[in-house]
Amino acid sequence: MSVTPPILEVRNAQVYRRNTQVFNNLNLTLEQGESVAIIGPNGAGKTTLLKLINREIYPVVQPDSHLKLFGEERIKVDILRKKMGTVSFESQIKHDTLANGLEVVVSAFFGSVGIHSHHQVLPQHKAAAIKIMQELGIAHLADRQYLLLSTGQQRRLLLARAMVHNPKVLVLDEPTSGLDLKSAFQLLADIRSLCSKGTTLILVTHHIQEIVPEIGKVIFLKNGEITRQGAKEDLLTDAALSELYDVPIHASERAGYYSAVPNSAPL
Repeated sequence: MSVTPPILEVRNAQVYRRNTQVFNNLNLTLEQGESVAIIGPNGAGKTTLLKLINREIYPVVQPDSHLKLFGEERIKVDILRKKMGTVSFESQIKHDTLANGLEVVVSAFFGSVGIHSHHQVLPQHKAAAIKIMQELGIAHLADRQYLLLSTGQQRRLLLARAMVHNPKVLVLDEPTSGLDLKSAFQLLADIRSLCSKGTTLILVTHHIQEIVPEIGKVIFLKNGEITRQGAKEDLLTDAALSELYDVPIHASERAGYYSAVPNSAPL
């Protein structure tokens, strides 16, 4: 019987951003089928971890260290794109394009921002884009110019773009950042819908209200180290969150969602 390889397997990794060491001895495994939230304060290493997952940076090469994605130490970008979609606030900023909504989603097939003259858009590309847009309820944005849309509409198009290959894994980097409550709630509903169809989530955030009920595992990241990991209900507590963020926090849960407010009690 074949064993499904982890989404990510990192062993004894040293990782630098420019001349700064972010991780000294990173060990982490993210399994397929297990949605997880990675949380921590600014400067904890969350962005660097995302760049490792997206193959934007690599760890230092050493004999006792490796980083594997879907069981492979070397994986082509186009293959990775079909296995894993990504949505982030940073990617939204980069999408300074005159493309319409349909073209934004189709551009995923070329790894580009918008469609350019050298791209050969095939009927199956458009069909796949229309299908995922219909599933997310945004088909009406197909002919709308991307730059004239609201931030929430743009984010939903980028979600469709990330999912147009029908990947099994969706990586989210603070997905509701910059959105008003209505748009944030709609995006979270979209994400939950994808979960119901079998998508595995990797959520990287410091906003615990983004942790949808389908996420069962939480990983704490602080000062370049994984300090704790385990079941959501065991870690999203007053004591654990207060220690993670170095500030008194009171956490509460309702309908599977968590929230945090200042706690007047001392640490």
